[in-house]
Amino acid sequence: MATSAVSGVNSISISSTISGFNNFKTKNPNLLLGRRRVLLFNWRIRSFYVSNVASDQKQKTKDSSSDEGFTMDVFQTDSTSVLSSIKYHAEFTPSFSPEKFELPKAYYATAESVRDMLIINWNASYEFYEKMNVKQAYYLSMEFLQGRALLNAIGNLGLNGPYADALTKLGYSLEDVARQEPDAALGNGGLGRLASCFLDSMATLNYPAWGYGLRYRYGLFKQLITKDGQEEVAENWLEMGNPWEIVRNDISYPVKFYGEVIEGTDGRKEWVGGEDITAVAYDVPIPGYKTKTTINLRLWSTKLAAEAFDLRAFNEGDHAKAYEAQKKAEKICYILYPGDESLEGKTLRLKQQYTLCSASLQDIIARFERRSGNTVNWDQFPEKVAVQMNDTHPTLCIPELLRILMDVKGLSWKQAWEITQRTVAYTNHTVLPEALEKWSFTLLGELLPRHVEIIAMIDEELLHTILAEYGTEDLDLLQEKLNQMRILDNVEIPSSVLELLIKSEENTVDADKGEEQKGEEQQLQEEGKDDSKDEKTDAVKAETTNEEDETEVKKVEVEDPQAKIKRIFGPHPNRPQVVHMANLCVVSGHAVNGVAEIHSEIVKKEVFNEFYELWPEKFQNKTNGVTPRRWLSFCNPELSEIITKWTGSDDWLLNTEKLAELRKFADNEELHSEWRKAKRNNKMKVVSLIKEKTGYVVSPDAMFDVQIKRIHEYKRQLLNIFGIVYRYKKMKEMIPEERKEKFVPRVCIFGGKAFATYVQAKRIVKFITDVGATVNHDPEIGDLLKVVFVPDYNVSVAEVLIPGSELSQHISTAGMEASGTSNMKFSMNGCLLIGTLDGANVEIREEVGEDNFFLFGAQAHEIAGLRKERAEGKFVPDPRFEEVKAFVRTGVFGPYNYEELMGSLEGNEGYGRADYFLVGKDFPEYIECQDKVDEAYRDQKKWTKMSILNTAGSSKFSSDRTIHQYARDIWRIEPVELP
Repeated sequence: MATSAVSGVNSISISSTISGFNNFKTKNPNLLLGRRRVLLFNWRIRSFYVSNVASDQKQKTKDSSSDEGFTMDVFQTDSTSVLSSIKYHAEFTPSFSPEKFELPKAYYATAESVRDMLIINWNASYEFYEKMNVKQAYYLSMEFLQGRALLNAIGNLGLNGPYADALTKLGYSLEDVARQEPDAALGNGGLGRLASCFLDSMATLNYPAWGYGLRYRYGLFKQLITKDGQEEVAENWLEMGNPWEIVRNDISYPVKFYGEVIEGTDGRKEWVGGEDITAVAYDVPIPGYKTKTTINLRLWSTKLAAEAFDLRAFNEGDHAKAYEAQKKAEKICYILYPGDESLEGKTLRLKQQYTLCSASLQDIIARFERRSGNTVNWDQFPEKVAVQMNDTHPTLCIPELLRILMDVKGLSWKQAWEITQRTVAYTNHTVLPEALEKWSFTLLGELLPRHVEIIAMIDEELLHTILAEYGTEDLDLLQEKLNQMRILDNVEIPSSVLELLIKSEENTVDADKGEEQKGEEQQLQEEGKDDSKDEKTDAVKAETTNEEDETEVKKVEVEDPQAKIKRIFGPHPNRPQVVHMANLCVVSGHAVNGVAEIHSEIVKKEVFNEFYELWPEKFQNKTNGVTPRRWLSFCNPELSEIITKWTGSDDWLLNTEKLAELRKFADNEELHSEWRKAKRNNKMKVVSLIKEKTGYVVSPDAMFDVQIKRIHEYKRQLLNIFGIVYRYKKMKEMIPEERKEKFVPRVCIFGGKAFATYVQAKRIVKFITDVGATVNHDPEIGDLLKVVFVPDYNVSVAEVLIPGSELSQHISTAGMEASGTSNMKFSMNGCLLIGTLDGANVEIREEVGEDNFFLFGAQAHEIAGLRKERAEGKFVPDPRFEEVKAFVRTGVFGPYNYEELMGSLEGNEGYGRADYFLVGKDFPEYIECQDKVDEAYRDQKKWTKMSILNTAGSSKFSSDRTIHQYARDIWRIEPVELP
């Protein structure tokens, strides 16, 4: 680590080295002691005008302690001025002691310097949106996986050169300073990273949009890899503070839980009593690339008012009681996705979701009212506001918006319902039934009593729609539709619907009686035509009469229509009462979108088929995308320079379709040479990362084969490691010469977190690390095979691994991965993919070319049949698959008992058995496909061409393209470029 080599930098008087700074400080002491200064930044591309928020004066301000006014000199963003700004923050906004200027302090001072410029543009964007009263989109998400902000912000501002030069003069490199920044622990996986990519694109494309989330104190968890596998400890990303956030102490909203609902004399409902907390806003500026637009990510933190602190209990020594309410409030924003195995965990998750929704909706409505001026026309709300729910976590914004409109603003149900439906939209991210959120009706009713009433009203609206669509003649069909579509599952049918069903059944019974009576009359008429009957006929008649008498008895026993309807449609005592959040989203929103073409088709045909048949116009596809700035330009600068050189400009950063021009040079030997050199340099960075994180030393001459994503059975890290075990076993059975001839050297890299309570996923992590411990220390194998699990996978780790990867595995069971975004990042960086026809893999393969994608495995439409075949005992496992399981059971990878893990792949039925994710079915094709990978890698000329064509084919997968589609088709907002 470099130490400061600049004279005076280690001194408390850092600013004395700035030309004219002391004189300025003397004349304006009060101004400099304030954090916000009025500056004019004159940048090469544009000028920034700072607005003093307190006085709302522009360009010029007057020192309150002096009669003399002053205008600050223009502050140029060359390296000298940047250096001055960094030094200023090191002295006047210190987070560290003044004696030293070491790397952590350098990072904070640099970040605060950059933040000054972001605040200028943030203020300008905000004020312009307010002035123009534009329609604004609001993106609600429980996760925003941002990664480090410094290099991204500097890159978007186009100031890499000045900041690099300034820090060099201070004795540090920009890269070393940037590495001091912890990743913001606000997300877990693809859902949160997608949200962050979207924010980048919204700002870059000048769309008026904000993100809303929660400010988690500890985030998910920090992952440690020990001899016991994965261990979780609290993430400490806020331990030293966060220089990017701006706390808005003047922006806070009350959030209520529990209590009761009372009805006033005017019929308006009021939610009273219960537990009250306060949500406080923290803003994080999000800069666009080469634009003035800087949008906002508003994060909510929770607290309790000071007067709620029980001072008497504290003074009496009952400290726990004194802090109880405060802790309840604060813990809402402690952890992302707290374990929900217990009732307390479920309650906390619901509190988190409602806090996000309630605070955000109150904020959005307050902004709408302020912009509306003296006259608020609520019918115009959807013309000014678009709310996007990122998966089902923000679903409670639907009943919350209705509650505010009806109970607080006094709108009728009809008007509020219409406004809500025109305002909100829903993005579905999963087809897994367990991931489609269902909450206990009882728990939701206790925690949010008014919202359950409102959800019941929405459910009633839905039931009337279903009755109108399907009629009441076929009760079996109707029951099937209600079971599939109701929001409130196994909850009493509303009386208005019950009455219709009973009336319909009564009419049916009456009609049946009428028909029966008519038939009897006809029969009597026929009998009257022939009075001469013999004894035999009389006997038959007597017998018939007896049968009719029995029929009359049976008629008396016909079930009462009301009892019949209640029996068919009433709640079952042995089934839980739940609220289907995804159904609530589909019913209440004006748009529902999947995130890849195949996923959207599954959503329409399977997940929400009944709703699609009812409202086909609601359903859309919006294939995910990633920002090319962070995921190619900033994380892979060497390859980016090559792309710019060969495409003729850096226009591809804003128009990724330009990447397709690389196809013209796919066979060019000069490009091949440059391409391979860039990849090699990136691989060396991966070598260093692996040594730093794990202690393993790997060869850069081996193929780098990577699978980095959340650990889950459907993502099939187990298939990958089984393939590695098979490879290792075969190597051990060969002599050294045969090994080298048969196998290409590989470094197999894993990364990802298993949820803390997901036992099977944690077993998989343990298994991977045990295989690595055995293989990596086997002298017979050497550099021919290494297995590495990189701990605590996050955005910053991905930014190193992805540029240095050569093969990336996206091998989920077909039909189970909604889209994926890491596949897009790998392909964009020239990495080849091996995978199934799942999620965005389908579209990536189409774009890069079938010959440049390694495909294997069953397809989505086959999965149900294969599972049925398995359940019927017809599946015959491949001998190679059985060989791997038997090899593991020998204990070659250590004493840990993997019987539960192996057992999950065996049997034909049962929870946790029967190989639900079809690892055994796809295993033979997978290892045969890996042989094709080896063959292709041996021909480096062919491999390099394939790599180039992957980058060229990734043009479709920019988040800019995706955001344009959201803005046009769902939000209906226009870009607003600042003057």
